[in-house]
Amino acid sequence: MSNSVELVKPSAAYKKEYLSFYEDWMSDEQDITPWVVRKDPSDFDSMLEFLYAEDTEEKLQNKSFVPHSTYWLTDSYSKKVVGAVNIRHRLNEKLLNSGGHIGYGIRPSERRKGYASVLLALTLEITRDMGLNKVLLVCDKGNVASEKTILKHGGQFESEYVEDNGNVVRRFWIFF
Repeated sequence: MSNSVELVKPSAAYKKEYLSFYEDWMSDEQDITPWVVRKDPSDFDSMLEFLYAEDTEEKLQNKSFVPHSTYWLTDSYSKKVVGAVNIRHRLNEKLLNSGGHIGYGIRPSERRKGYASVLLALTLEITRDMGLNKVLLVCDKGNVASEKTILKHGGQFESEYVEDNGNVVRRFWIFF
């Protein structure tokens, strides 16, 4: 892994690299994480609008949603998008049970190279700067790599939650 990674706000400057990131996910059989990556980027400007559409309380159309911000983990030199993170600014009941403050993912072709740990570390700096004094992270039970990453960054296991579909998520808090 390059030591030259950074979190950037989504922009048209990364269009080619983001489309490659998206195709990498689409060619894989696993669930796409975070959820915002599922948005089809073929109309790139609309996709960018979507990413910024609910980043403040004032912009929320559906009051059952929460404001959220998205960042891309990129290589500073190649501009390759290797990961994405979606930060929820606060929690509603669903997020408190099984979504958490932070959802992140690394493109399938770049996994097991340390990117998830760097992505989480950079994201925790942002959440701390947002004024959060603790954040909830969750992962599916059995996702050993994700659980190890959360624990490495101070995650304290609280409980398991069974979703309506029977999936079990493990809930961890990180305190600042």
